[in-house]
Formats: sequence, C-alpha cells, structure tokens
Amino acid sequence: MHASVLLGLLALAAVPGSARTLDYPFNIAARTPAAPDLTPAEIISQLGPQLSANSSIFADDDRRWANATERWQAYSRPNFVVVAEPATEADVPVIVKYANSYGIPFLAVNRGHGSTKTLGNMQNGIEISLAQLRSIQIAEDEKSALFGGGAFDGEVMDTLWEKGFVTGTGSCSCVSLMGPGLGGGHGRYQGFYGLIIDMLISLNVVLADGSTVTVNETSHPDLWWAMRGAGHNFGIVTSFEAEIHPRTVDEWFINRFIFTQDKLEAVFEVLNEQQQDGGQPQELMNYLAFSWDEEFSTTEPILDLFFHYVGSAEDAAPHLEPWEAIGPLSSTPQSLPYPEVPDATGTGLHSDMCQHGNTNMQFPFSIKEHNITATRQLWDYYVNVTTARPEFQQSIVVFQAYSLQGVQAVDPDSTAFPHRDDRIQCDVLVTYEPDDSLDEDAIAFGKQLRQHSADGHPGEEQHVYVNYAFGDEPVEQMYGYEPWRLERLRETKTKYDPDNVFRFYNSFM
Repeated sequence: MHASVLLGLLALAAVPGSARTLDYPFNIAARTPAAPDLTPAEIISQLGPQLSANSSIFADDDRRWANATERWQAYSRPNFVVVAEPATEADVPVIVKYANSYGIPFLAVNRGHGSTKTLGNMQNGIEISLAQLRSIQIAEDEKSALFGGGAFDGEVMDTLWEKGFVTGTGSCSCVSLMGPGLGGGHGRYQGFYGLIIDMLISLNVVLADGSTVTVNETSHPDLWWAMRGAGHNFGIVTSFEAEIHPRTVDEWFINRFIFTQDKLEAVFEVLNEQQQDGGQPQELMNYLAFSWDEEFSTTEPILDLFFHYVGSAEDAAPHLEPWEAIGPLSSTPQSLPYPEVPDATGTGLHSDMCQHGNTNMQFPFSIKEHNITATRQLWDYYVNVTTARPEFQQSIVVFQAYSLQGVQAVDPDSTAFPHRDDRIQCDVLVTYEPDDSLDEDAIAFGKQLRQHSADGHPGEEQHVYVNYAFGDEPVEQMYGYEPWRLERLRETKTKYDPDNVFRFYNSFM
C-alpha cells in the first residue's frame, strides 16, 4: 500500500484495561432486547409507508444492499436486517420510534468508516443511512452554513472553496464531517479554528425516544457540552450549523519527503524541535508514517513524511530547511488548492485509504514529545513483524503533528473532549485482506507496537482519540481522567438515553 495513506488517521493513546462497574439506573431489559420476530419483508411493509416519498428501505436481496452496508473495517462489523435511507430529517424520528416499538436496535451510518470493535455489538438491527441528507446552505451573513447530517468532507471542501470559504473537516475526503466531529474532530485547519466541535453553532438531534431537539449553548446546554466530544452516545445529528471562514490563501504548499531508516533519529529530532512546547505555527503540519512502498524499497520500510504549509513555498522555506538538511531519499514539492490536498497526500475520495473492504484495526496513542529511543524500538519491531509476515505489509504507523493554537484557545472544560493538550497524535493501523485466522495476530501486533510507545513514556497518562479507539480501552483514556468529566457524561446519559439505546460506539457506561 502506498505510504501516503497516512493522512486520514487522527489518533491518541491507550493501554487496554478494564472498564468500571457502574451503578446507574439503566433499563437492562431494554438495552438487550430479544431479536424481534419480524422478517425484513414485514419491517419494510410496515415502516416503508411511514417514510417520505423519496426515502428508501430495503433488505439484502436488493442490489443496493452491498454498497449501503459495506464498511471500511471488515472486522467486528455491525449486522443489519434492513437499511432505511431517509430523504428528509423528519423521517429519522419515524424510524427511531418504529424501531423502539419493536425493540429493534438501530445505528445511524454516514460513510461507514467507524472502526471500533464495539460496533460489532449491533446485531439484527436497522441501519439508518444518512446518505441523502447532504445539503450545504451558506447563511446570508456568510459566517456560517447549515449542513445536512450526512455531509462528507470532500463535498464540504469543494463546495465552500468554490465560494471562497473553508471550515474544519477531517483529513480524508471520504469521511463524514459530523461522524469525526462528534468525537472532537482533528484536521488540517485546527491551528486556526480549533477542532470541528469548536466551530459548531447548533445541532438538530433525534434523541433515543425519537423526539427531536435543537441543541446549542442555550437549548439543552448539558447535551451541548456532552455531544461535543462524546456525541455518538447521545443521538443522531440530522443537520447542524457551523462556522465558515474566508479562505486565506489560494494554494497550500506540500512537500513529500522519503527518508531511509538510518535517518530516523535525525527525523524525529526535527519533529520534536518543530513541535516543542506546542509552539508549532498555525500554518504548519507534519505527518510521518512507517510504511512499505515498493517505489522506494522492496527490502525494508521507509519513513514517509508529508510537510504541509498553508501558504507559499517562499513562506514555508525556513521550516523546510531542517528536512532538506537531513538528506532525504526523495523530495517532491507542489503547490495546490486546499480541496486537492487529500488527493495529493493519499486521502482523496478514490485513494487506497478511503476504500472499503479491508480489515483496518487501529491502536492509537498520543505523546507530548518523541522518545527517540522508544521510537527506534517501535521501528525495529514493525520491521521484524512485517518482514516475517508480508500479509501485514499494508500496515502503517502514523505520527501527526498539527498546530495546537486553535485547539488550546478553547476552554478545555467547555466541551466533553478531554485531550486538548496532546501535541502529537499517533496511530498504529494494522491493515490486511479480511481473514479471520489473522485477527488475533493482528491485534497482538498492533497492541505491542503501541506498548513500545507507552514503555518509552513511563508515568504519563495514556490518551485515546475516541474516533479511532480499538474499542477495549479504559473509558478514562477516551473520555478523560478527571472524575467530574465521566460523572457529568453519565448524568447526561441517564437523562437523555436511560435505556442506553446509543451504546454501540465506544460507550462510557
């Protein structure tokens, strides 16, 4: 797999452990309903007439089924009996109320890139596809836009850029805007405007009982706090208003460097220097991956670095010099409009990174700075395993250094997102063609790679970016170690979802 697939991965840290036993008053019977006796045909005949004219509802004998249910992560995937695709926001509460009336679990699906193993707990349910809810309407004052809950990054980037605007998105064109946003939402513009959640103005939400609410600073403020960082646990966002900003440059400068393993220590010294004390300029981002790429070597992996700068090559030059001084194997500069950056860096809509069907397990971690000795050990282990096991050679280890200026400008207590001080987001992505016989070895491989980093940072809290958690990490690593955070989340959950209907995506209960 081409090394430039690294850009879509936005991740933080974890060492697996046990979750707490909870004493909250949840209706256990409602959380684990018996499988309904209804057949797919009966569900379609009953629910279909209740939906608006352009909605769809179908089962696995329909030609649309494979495309609607295919996922980026083949391991531990949800199982559905029907797909309901609403044409309007008003259809979503109808589907939720119907499912509740029969005790059928349901899961809202946007682009199908969620990778946590906990999604496999969804069995015999209804997929609520948001594929038709993709509208983008710029407000008259041109300071915000109203997005459909199914809007995805590529469409958002293209539409806004053409009109002279940008907003925060993830790094992959193919991924939804709100899916990652519910867990925080790291991305290339965070140095300027913060996380995706920091640009939100209002959410239109379908709650667990099928009721609809508008959620913002003054309407349901407790839910407003909780959904910005833990939103997968609280409802389905059918549309949302978010800030947009005038685009400040016409082109970004991108430089891809390829380094051989003998340059590893020098490379990570520069990464530490450029990220030191969180002082990385707003305009600067560095993404690096350990990966195999036959274009450069068939005998060992490479270090594949993408240098990003929001501006011209001339303005980027002082930050570029340390990388050139190391002596890269290859250096490829280019300037291009922002919507073309994903294609150029391996995370465009049609890139390898964005395609469904593989097993893609993620084992994220975050660090404040690189322990270069530990990084060398991580590299050696990665090389040894992938050399001995070629079936894992699509796997990569990613190190991402975004600017933190926009992220840290927001009060850390004002949202449920707990990790605003994490300087370097990292991820082990174990990728291979689906094969159940490889799953246990793949998990052991990913966890051991992550453990090498943890061993190199003794005494530090282990943090996990919830959007890319493997799914068995302690809840504190995903949602914060401060006791008040989890207490507040659980109180809000008890209020808005007492039957734990939204339980399939990295639950904190």
